Amino acid sequence: MLRLGRREFAPHERLIMAIVNRTPDSFYDRGATFLDEPALTRVEQAVAEGAAIIDIGGVKAGPGEEVTAEEEVRRTVGFVAEVRRRFPDVVISVDTWRHEVGEAACEAGADVLNDAWGGVDPRLAEVAARYGAGLVCTHAGGAEPRTRPHRVTYDDVMADILDVTVGLAERAVALGVPRESVMIDPGHDFGKNTRHSLEATRRLGEMVDTGWPVLVSLSNKDFVGETLDRPVKERLVGTLATTAVSAWLGARVYRVHEVAETRQVLDMVSSIAGERVPAVARRGLA
Repeated sequence: MLRLGRREFAPHERLIMAIVNRTPDSFYDRGATFLDEPALTRVEQAVAEGAAIIDIGGVKAGPGEEVTAEEEVRRTVGFVAEVRRRFPDVVISVDTWRHEVGEAACEAGADVLNDAWGGVDPRLAEVAARYGAGLVCTHAGGAEPRTRPHRVTYDDVMADILDVTVGLAERAVALGVPRESVMIDPGHDFGKNTRHSLEATRRLGEMVDTGWPVLVSLSNKDFVGETLDRPVKERLVGTLATTAVSAWLGARVYRVHEVAETRQVLDMVSSIAGERVPAVARRGLA
């Protein structure tokens, strides 16, 4: 059972985490949800299209202008409070590596802390424990926040992913984070080249076999773009193909930009797996 905020999710439920960037310079939407009203419209649409989780971030992952912890709080925390007020049942996640941002977000109503930089601030897990919040434990290959990989190598990339993510998950539980609220993430693109991310996808079942719920953040990433030689705005097909493979291999949570398309892919995989009945079944019955 996966428990996030006030909601519980059955073992076969495949969940969508919709991305809402409170940044003026995100790689994909270029600031489309930086202002409050467009961002709230995005949340409303994502929930209507089937997102169970809203992931709010105040700093883009890649290099760029410095964003202080105070500015990150300003961009995210008030918005978290407003989303909590308007959507009391949605699971709210905050994408941050900083414990002070995590604390302010939890005070405002966040249910999950999405640590995409692999525990670089060990106090973030302590905050999750103190508030009973969920935690995403990500493999970033030891990279510093907002840096790109440079000639990174692994003897065995999945072995490293397992060692780091399971270690972070076990530490979080030892600190008091509820075990049923911890997820692990292979960290596609983070501290990895394209071949590493492809191998991590191919071997995702090894992460699933640990018993920890697996979250994947695949949406329009560089490994998709390089694999197919497509710019950012032409990566949806590759993203959905990777989503289908990840779903078949057992990933539970999908952090995405395109909610409706992802929902269809996940529902189709669930139906093929025998875990969801078709929405309509008329063919050959009349």
